[in-house]
Amino acid sequence: MGRIFEKRKHKIFARNAKLSKLFTRIGKEIAMAVKAGGPNPEGNSRLKVAIQNARGMNMPKDNIDRAIKKAAGGEEADFAEVTYEGYAPGGVAVFVEAATNNTTRTVANVRSFFSKCGANLGTSGSLAHIFERKAEFVIEAAALKSRDADEFEMELIDGGADDVVRDEEGFIVFAPFASFGAMQQKLEALGVEAKSAELKRFPLVTAPADITTARAVLKLVDMLNEDDDVNAVYHNMDLTEEVEAELEQ
Repeated sequence: MGRIFEKRKHKIFARNAKLSKLFTRIGKEIAMAVKAGGPNPEGNSRLKVAIQNARGMNMPKDNIDRAIKKAAGGEEADFAEVTYEGYAPGGVAVFVEAATNNTTRTVANVRSFFSKCGANLGTSGSLAHIFERKAEFVIEAAALKSRDADEFEMELIDGGADDVVRDEEGFIVFAPFASFGAMQQKLEALGVEAKSAELKRFPLVTAPADITTARAVLKLVDMLNEDDDVNAVYHNMDLTEEVEAELEQ
């Protein structure tokens, strides 16, 4: 993979929701982690990562503790993790990840959003050849403390990283899906805490889009992101710098 392209993928292939939505998403992740493995993060790696991500989003400690306590006490609803796949205008592939306590409601909402935007909802697995699930770790430069950046990068590659993107803010580390836990353990062994550690979907192939298509696709993505059940939305739209500039106007 080219490093510049990886950097662009981090920027353009996932649309981040508002901070309040991110708090809702991480709250659900904490709840699912607690119900799956208990409230002690030392014995529950999924919860440990969820707490780490919550801190990386500057989620208040009281909110984190309250979410754990609520889930441990059985007060939180049971969430099912579901995915939806389809094609937006221009043949752009769109992959939706959701966590819901009512799948009937969620699929009805997602289908409605696709329909309103001239998109078509497909069957599960229809985009398996387009998106690849990978681990992504974001590490701020300050987390290295006095560690040499070049040596740290080599440690990450030795630990199984596919690619490491560096800039003045820190590192974005990509690793295979199956290596998520191993990379997390490698960082712990190095004494470095990532700002975020997530499994994301990246396109293996992209679809070029003009300004009209781009606006239609982003309208769908934004509608999906407004839904409380939706955790993340990915697409494979490739935008030229000219189209990106038009979108920002």
